[in-house]
Amino acid sequence: MSKKYFGTDGIRGRVGTYPITPDFMLKLGWAAGMAFRKMGACKVLVGKDTRISGYMFESALEAGLTSAGADVMLLGPMPTPAIAYLTRTFHAEAGIVISASHNPHDDNGIKFFSGQGTKLPDDIELMIEELLDTPMTVVESNKIGKVSRINDASGRYIEFCKSSVPTGTSFSGLKIVIDCAHGAVYKVAPSVFRELGAEVVLLSAQPNGLNINDNCGSTHMGQLQAAVLAEHADLGIAFDGDGDRVLMVDHTGAIVDGDELLYIIARDLHERGTLQGGVVGTLMSNLGLELALEELKIPFVRANVGDRYVIADLLERGWKVGGENSGHIVCFNHTTTGDAIIAALQVLMALKDRDEGLAQARQALRKCPQVLINVRFAGGVNPVEHAAVKEASARVTKAMAGRGRVLLRKSGTEPLVRVMVEGEDESLVRGYAEELAKLVAEVSA
Repeated sequence: MSKKYFGTDGIRGRVGTYPITPDFMLKLGWAAGMAFRKMGACKVLVGKDTRISGYMFESALEAGLTSAGADVMLLGPMPTPAIAYLTRTFHAEAGIVISASHNPHDDNGIKFFSGQGTKLPDDIELMIEELLDTPMTVVESNKIGKVSRINDASGRYIEFCKSSVPTGTSFSGLKIVIDCAHGAVYKVAPSVFRELGAEVVLLSAQPNGLNINDNCGSTHMGQLQAAVLAEHADLGIAFDGDGDRVLMVDHTGAIVDGDELLYIIARDLHERGTLQGGVVGTLMSNLGLELALEELKIPFVRANVGDRYVIADLLERGWKVGGENSGHIVCFNHTTTGDAIIAALQVLMALKDRDEGLAQARQALRKCPQVLINVRFAGGVNPVEHAAVKEASARVTKAMAGRGRVLLRKSGTEPLVRVMVEGEDESLVRGYAEELAKLVAEVSA
């Protein structure tokens, strides 16, 4: 069955536009509470990022959940991966995050975690959607859920993050600039790195409900690059608004993306004999990552774009490490979902183990030039399925002889075909991309 509300990462949209409205959130809380109660006694954790609409939706969800008989534990502003962790440790039936991740303040959304701290199974999401189409009821007065607040949530999560590195680890002597995106990590991230001995220079850690992800964080790296150079720091770390993405900046001011961070982590685990299998990337992972891992004899596979698909592939294979070039990095040897703080700590440990800087560590991965062209079409037949396009794509792939690749995919939200070609020769790659884009446009006319 197709889903009406749930996308690949919960429910998301513009605040005030259905379904991101208070009345829908009330009904969603009730439907979720009814679904979770089918498992028995029901306890649900609710956390949020720092955007202003989070308070409104928190109240609506709380009313809906309690009307269904679910007990609610409020966490306040906390990173998304913290809710996954705390849902497990409090033995709750589910965790709910009110967040639109890296989007601006006028967007918001809802993410769910299961009692195991993983993405909610499809059958539960479908059950919630079915309940949304039924009349809302209220349990008997003596069965209405209770609400409490967890006051030590931040402290618990800080200790959890620190436990992902060996006891006694110290980053003393390391100067780090941290950009918190005015988001959910603004309290916990500085504490984690300071308590582990690093000197921390803080950026974008004064949330006012409207400035989350506003020209800061992992989607706008300029401020961090400038600060790393001005402070003569060893490196910079940029988080997104809800703390599940991380990118870095080396001491020269160069951006280090998710592919490079994933490589640094995987290489370190491989050298210590604890990698357990291979690495899962996505269709958008740079070919350079695949080639660099191949040199180390580390298996690499590509999942569809989206951390849900990376996680599903890791679980199916029993592997431990995967991620996206956007900075979603999953370390299953420490947690159950993408966690930006934990991923950053694993990178710092890898640098410490090899006694090298971030600029040096990334050199072993030579990123291949990648050209992406968006081609608009009128709708209807998918140009990617056209025989001439398939033939041309196969011809270009063969011509690159394993040292390049072609990816043609139709956008899920717009009438666009994304034509991506990457390889070792930039001029050749651009020529191939323009040739394929022209053909897609011709068959779409």
